[in-house]
Amino acid sequence: MHAVVPASKLYSALAVLILTVHGLFILWVVFGALLTRSRPSLRWLHVASLIWGILTQFVPWPCPLTLVENAVEGKAGIEAYQGGFLLHYLDRLVYPDISQGLLTIAAVVVCSLNLIFYGRQLWSARL
Repeated sequence: MHAVVPASKLYSALAVLILTVHGLFILWVVFGALLTRSRPSLRWLHVASLIWGILTQFVPWPCPLTLVENAVEGKAGIEAYQGGFLLHYLDRLVYPDISQGLLTIAAVVVCSLNLIFYGRQLWSARL
């Protein structure tokens, strides 16, 4: 006989999966240039991810992963967090009481450094 898994446990597991994907996407944005060195076809995907990362810091667009994560957590009976993914998890796990401004600056600097790296590669290839 099969045990029935309560819906809240299923939604909790799905929320963890989405949280993991969200974390991996952020790692991709930060460290993707290291992975694209041997895979040039991934460079433009990483550049698009970097641009998205910068835009989400300045434009009031909600991140689709945050929206889905909060919706699934709500169905699991978990209170959804307010604000952005980075601020919520970094504040809880790594840097208590980090300011939104400092986090925004750090995110933009990391993304910009990656874009500068690609710009230098493109410039060097043309010479």
